[in-house]
Amino acid sequence: MNYRYIDIHTHTNFAAFEGDRAEAIRRAQEAGVALINVGTQKDTSQKAVEIAEKYENGVYATVGLHPIHTAKSFHNEEEIGEGGKEFTSHEEQFDYEYYKKLAIHTRVVAIGECGLDFYRQDAGAANVRKQEEVFRKQIELAIEIKKPLMLHIRKAYKEAYDILKSYTGIAGNLHFFSGTPEEARPFLDKGFSFSFTGVITFARSYDSVICYIPLNRIMSETDAPFVAPAPYRGKRNEPAYVIEVVKKIAEIRNEDHETVRAQLLKNAEQFFGISLAR
Repeated sequence: MNYRYIDIHTHTNFAAFEGDRAEAIRRAQEAGVALINVGTQKDTSQKAVEIAEKYENGVYATVGLHPIHTAKSFHNEEEIGEGGKEFTSHEEQFDYEYYKKLAIHTRVVAIGECGLDFYRQDAGAANVRKQEEVFRKQIELAIEIKKPLMLHIRKAYKEAYDILKSYTGIAGNLHFFSGTPEEARPFLDKGFSFSFTGVITFARSYDSVICYIPLNRIMSETDAPFVAPAPYRGKRNEPAYVIEVVKKIAEIRNEDHETVRAQLLKNAEQFFGISLAR
C-alpha cells in the first residue's frame, strides 16, 4: 500500500462508524491515507486495537482515558464540535494495568488521548484534581513503555505544561491545537509536536500559529467523526478527508503542497516509530 498521507488522530473506533467502518477505512487507504484510531476510554481503546489487528499495515491505535471521562458529565454538540451528538460521559477510574496490557501491543503507537480539559466552567476543584491525577498516571505509563503521548488539552495549556515540565524522556503531540504562538512556545521548547484538523479550512484563527510552528513539528488529523473540513462540512468526517487539511496547511504557510505533504508524513513516521511505504 502506497501511503502518502496520514490521519494521526481519528475515531473510526467510535459508534458513528459502526455501519460502514470497513468501507471508511477502505476509502482512506484507496486515497493513500494511513490512520491512527485514538482511544478515549476502555471500550474505545480496546476497539482501536481490535481494528488495527485486522490490517497488515497503515492502521494503528492509541489507548488512553480522555479527561472528560474522568467524571460523569453532559456534553452537547456545541462543546464537542460539528458532527458530534450530545452524550453523557460515564466516570471511569484509570486502571493502569489494563491500559498497560493494551499499550504494549505492537500496533499501539501512543498513550492517549489524555490530558486536561477545563472547557466546562462548572468543573470543580475535585474534578480538576482527578484529571491531573489521571493525566500523571498516563504520562508515567508512556514513560514506562517508551511510547509518546497523544495529548488532549483544552483551556488548560499552562496547567498541562506545568505538569509535563516535571517529566523527562517523554514525547508528546498536542492534538487539535487551538492555542496561540505564545501558548505553543513552551511545548515547542520541550520538543513536542502539534496537529491540526479540518477546522483550519473554514476558521482563520489558526493561521498565525500554523505559520509560527516549524513544519517539522506539525502533523495532520481529522478527529473524525467531528469537524469535517470544507468542502464536506455538515457531513460526518472521515480519515480520507485529511488530504484537505494537508492542502490547507500548505496554503496557509504559502509552501509547496508536495513539500508539506512529504514532511508531515515523515514527521508522523518519526514521532510514532512507524514506516509507511510510498
